[in-house]
Amino acid sequence: MTRHVTDLDTVRAQLEALQAHDLPTHGGRTLAYVYDSGLADVDELGREALAQFASSNGLDPTAFPSLLQMENDLVAAAARLLDGYGPDVEAVGTVTSGGTESLLLAVLAARDAYPHISNPQMVLPTTIHAGFLKAAHYFGVEPVLVDVDPQTFRADPEAMRAAVTDRTILLAASAPSYAHGVVDPIPEIAAIATESGARCHVDACIGGWVLPYLTDADRAAVPAWTFAVPGVSSISVDLHKYAYTPKGVSLLLHRTPELRRTQYFALASWPGYTMLNSTMQSTKSGGQLAAAWAVTTAIGESGYASLARQARSGAVALATAIGPDWEGGIEHLRVAVEPDSTLVAVQADSTCDIFTIADEMLSRGWYVQPQMAYRSMPPTLHLTVSAATEPGVEDFVTALAESVAAAVEAGPIEVDPGLAAAATALDPSTLDDAAFDGLLELAGLAGEEGLALPEKMAPVNALLNVAPAPLREALLIAFLDRLQRPSR
Repeated sequence: MTRHVTDLDTVRAQLEALQAHDLPTHGGRTLAYVYDSGLADVDELGREALAQFASSNGLDPTAFPSLLQMENDLVAAAARLLDGYGPDVEAVGTVTSGGTESLLLAVLAARDAYPHISNPQMVLPTTIHAGFLKAAHYFGVEPVLVDVDPQTFRADPEAMRAAVTDRTILLAASAPSYAHGVVDPIPEIAAIATESGARCHVDACIGGWVLPYLTDADRAAVPAWTFAVPGVSSISVDLHKYAYTPKGVSLLLHRTPELRRTQYFALASWPGYTMLNSTMQSTKSGGQLAAAWAVTTAIGESGYASLARQARSGAVALATAIGPDWEGGIEHLRVAVEPDSTLVAVQADSTCDIFTIADEMLSRGWYVQPQMAYRSMPPTLHLTVSAATEPGVEDFVTALAESVAAAVEAGPIEVDPGLAAAATALDPSTLDDAAFDGLLELAGLAGEEGLALPEKMAPVNALLNVAPAPLREALLIAFLDRLQRPSR
């Protein structure tokens, strides 16, 4: 029998060639997007489980009881970490595809728990993850954004209280916030939710599998945030972050089974099988779930305690080296706020450009994520510190100091005032494709040959930084739309 299949070694070589320009996922030098435990043997175990269960389908737990068992095991482990068992707590949960899906489901469950409110609202600090705004867009829940404390970047409970109305179905807070790495005052926010009859969701996607494993002193320094806090109704925790499992696996836990009920979807009014879903997905590979189960089982509680403290040690070392003010540490930089966990946000003074520093770091083999200015918050560099980053902190600090010196020598990026004024005046809803092509070229994202990313992204980021958010969003959608067009 003739096999009409391309030579497999050829395909493998093509895959390696395609991956050659990607950011490294191991080695601790990519400080966003990926999380590296540094445990090569455990990573290999995760990949084995991923492949072994890749064809299993999580749609029907009665058809694949192995997946149901692993899901329940993971939820139980998370519930123990998050104080999910007690006199008024019987935590239940669901495995999702990632933090955004967990947040979407938390908002959906809250919306459908208040069917008598036709135009629901949710009260959110401005530092809340963008996934909540995505949920607002998808599900018709109005987001009411409340400014945070300008010094601590933590949510302001009294300002959130003032924003609550009889249409409020949900308040949300972070543990910690992605942009600045601080834990919001969740006991106060949960109390407001209880008083108003609303739900309270804690987004612990990035902190849920690391905060509980920190030292007693570290935990004592941050506000309480688990189900031990009265009024916390749901918590999201990503396993593909600090549980170091392959992407994408997250958990959404509810305080009681009753609170989870509105998350489910069932439909019998069609001629096929009765649809019954606990997540946004129907068919879903069991590979990620099995990989998460295998990795978390292999590492265990003592292993996670060690990894969490290693990552925290690295974050503290970085924050200390950079310094809390302009006077000490690395000249021209300061830490935006003392980190509560393993995330560090860094500001630059007016003599250099934060986006140039990011470019210079990349040229030295380190990826740090630039974050744009928002309201009164200045642009920053985001650093996600994994366990594997900690051994390289000294090298990172050296590269950062060199990058700052190069940025100072280059000087701040000046956006043409006329261009900035024009960007502010533009209404993206009035622009056609031809206009977007012109704007992309003007922004440095396209040229005569079509789309083109420049070697240095700082000029592009500086322009995007001064553009109003709606125009920035429209430009990036236009850019992504053109990226996702296959060549003929």
